[in-house]
Amino acid sequence: MTSELIIDAQPKEVTIALLEDQKLVEFQKEGHESKYSVGNIYAGKVKKIMPALNACFVDVGHEREAFLHYQDLGKQFLSLEKYVKQVASDRRKLAPMEKATNKTALEKIGSIQDVLELGQEVMVQVTKEPINTKGPRLTGEISFAGRFLVLIPFAEKVNVSTKIKSKEERTRLKQLIQSIKPRNFGVIVRTVAEGKKAAELNKELSLLVDSWNACITKVQKATSLPVLAHEETGRTVSMLRDLFNPSYESIHVNSEEVFNEVKKYVSLIAPERESIVKLYKGNVPIFDNFGVTKQIKSGLGRTVSFKHGAYLIIEHTEALHVVDVNSGNRNRGVDNQEENAFAVNMGAAEELARQLRLRDMGGIIVIDFIDMNSAEHNQKLYEHMTLLMKSDRAKHNILPLSKFGLMQITRQRVRPAMDVHVEEVCPTCFGKGTIKSSILFTDSLENKIDYIVNNLGHKKVKLYVNPYVEAFITKGLISLYLKWQMKYGLGIKVYASQELGFLQYKFIDRKGNEINMTEEIETK
Repeated sequence: MTSELIIDAQPKEVTIALLEDQKLVEFQKEGHESKYSVGNIYAGKVKKIMPALNACFVDVGHEREAFLHYQDLGKQFLSLEKYVKQVASDRRKLAPMEKATNKTALEKIGSIQDVLELGQEVMVQVTKEPINTKGPRLTGEISFAGRFLVLIPFAEKVNVSTKIKSKEERTRLKQLIQSIKPRNFGVIVRTVAEGKKAAELNKELSLLVDSWNACITKVQKATSLPVLAHEETGRTVSMLRDLFNPSYESIHVNSEEVFNEVKKYVSLIAPERESIVKLYKGNVPIFDNFGVTKQIKSGLGRTVSFKHGAYLIIEHTEALHVVDVNSGNRNRGVDNQEENAFAVNMGAAEELARQLRLRDMGGIIVIDFIDMNSAEHNQKLYEHMTLLMKSDRAKHNILPLSKFGLMQITRQRVRPAMDVHVEEVCPTCFGKGTIKSSILFTDSLENKIDYIVNNLGHKKVKLYVNPYVEAFITKGLISLYLKWQMKYGLGIKVYASQELGFLQYKFIDRKGNEINMTEEIETK
C-alpha cells in the first residue's frame, strides 16, 4: 500500500488529504486563526469547582471555560503543581528539574476540593477541542509527543509500546532510554522506535526536553493568566508525526512556506526520505490535480455509494451518528436474499471503516445493517468490521450485532466531526430561486474582468470557473478567452476548477488572494 499526502495551503486555512492507493482516507481542515488544538499547554486559573461532578472549570482563554475532572489530574499533579509554584515565585532564575522534589502520587479516588481551590494557578493540556457548546477538555498530566518518544515530566518510569512484540527489543529500548533520560522525566517509547539507534532517540529526547524548558520558561515569565505555554505543531506536522511511514510515496504542498516547514520536519525524522516532499506549482487547483475534489464531493455527502449500487445514509446528531445501509439497485445474488444481504453488509463495513476516519466521527455510532437470519453471517460481519478498524488510530470499541441488526461503535472524539457540505448553492440567486439569463454569464464575467483590470489595476489575474464553462470560454481558434487576452492583456488566465458550481467563479490576484466580485456583495 502506498500513501500520498496532499496539502492545500490557502490564506485562510490549510486542508490536508491522505490518500492510500489513490483513495481518500483522511481529510482535515484547519483555519489559521483556530486555537485550542489538542496538545496545547496552558497556565490557567480555576474558575469554578463542581463537587457534584468531582471536577472544575479552568479559564484558558476560551469563550467557554475548559473542563478538568479529578481523574484527569494525573498521578504527578502534586509534584508538577509544587514545581510550577516554585518557578512562578522566582522570575529571574529557572529552578532545575533535576533538583525538583517529587511529592506522593495523587490517589486514584479522591475529591477535587482536596486538591484545588478557587483562583489557583494550574498547568493543563488540551485533550479535546471545543465541540458545539462544550469548552475544551483538559488533563493535568503534561506530555510532549515526538515521532519516537513521548516525554512526561515527573513520571520517572519508562514504558515501551506493547505493539513491539520482540522481548529483546523492548528490553533494549527500555534500558537505552533509562540510561539517557534526565531525572524527573518519564518516557513512553512509541511503536515506530523499534529498531532505531541510540543517536536518533537521544536527539529526539533532547528536543522534547528543550520543548519542556521553553514551556516552563513561558509560565515563569507570564505576567497575567491565562497564557499559552506550549503550542502544538500545526495539523500538517502533527499528521506527519503520527502517520509517517516508509510507504509514503510523496508529500505534495502548494505553498512554499508550508513546503519548507514540512521538508524541515521530514529531514529531521527521516533524512533519507526528504526527497518525497514536493512543491506543487501547477495552475490547476492541487486537489483537482490529484483527484481529491471529486472524492470529497462523492464521499462526504449525506448519501455515500459503494459497490454495485448499494449506498449508506449518514446522519449526524448532537448525541450520536446514525448510519443506514441500503442495497439500492444491486441485482447480484437476487435469488438468495440472505447471501445478497451478507454481501452488501460486508461491502458497507469496508466503506464505513473508511468514512469513520475520513469524517473523524467520534462518540457513539449506530449502524443499521440489512437484516440477516444467519448467526454465522452476523459473526463474520462483526469480525470483518473489527479487522477493518485495526488501522484506525482513534481508540474505539465495537459491539456485535444486536437482535435488531444494529451494530454499536464508540470511537474516541478529539475534535468535531468533519462536516463538509457538498451540495452547491446557486451562485447567481444565492438560494432565492430566480437567476439572470445564463447566456449573459460570460458577458458578466467580462464586465468584472474590465473592472478588475481598468479600475482596480490588476494586470495579472487568474479566473477559475467550472470545467464546462472553461471549455466554452476556450473553445475555437478565436475563442472568447483569446478575445479577452487581446482586449485586457495576456495576464488574464482562465482555469477549470472542479470545486466550483456551474455558474460559480473565482478571481485570484498575483499574490494568491481572492478578489471578491460576487453579485451579492456588489448589490449590498
